[in-house]
Amino acid sequence: MTKSLPVTKRMVFESYLKVVSKDGGAGIDSESIDMFNANMSSNLYKIWNRMTSGSYFPPPVRTVFIPKKQGGVRPLGIPTVSDRIAQGVVKDYLEPSMEAVFHNSSCGYRQGRSQHEVWIDIND
Repeated sequence: MTKSLPVTKRMVFESYLKVVSKDGGAGIDSESIDMFNANMSSNLYKIWNRMTSGSYFPPPVRTVFIPKKQGGVRPLGIPTVSDRIAQGVVKDYLEPSMEAVFHNSSCGYRQGRSQHEVWIDIND
């Protein structure tokens, strides 16, 4: 049986390095990056093993409310450290192939672009 996403240990480790560099708060499990690092090797192995076996399921996210400029608040979901790593693996794998199929004027949620940009394509 072939896997739909060939996850390597290197992919998991590279995603881990990106998550650590961004820091960030603890998710619903209250595990900080420092706590994750206390058993890093085992934690990374668990992520890799679950992703390669098809048994990875993301835990719920912790919701915090942050103030908006114009008043009020908006919810912000904070995934666990492990889930941020797993999400990064998938993102890093899919992003290059997906970039090729996006229209040039599509900007939202793309690396190095903003949904607030306006792209004009003279071929449209």
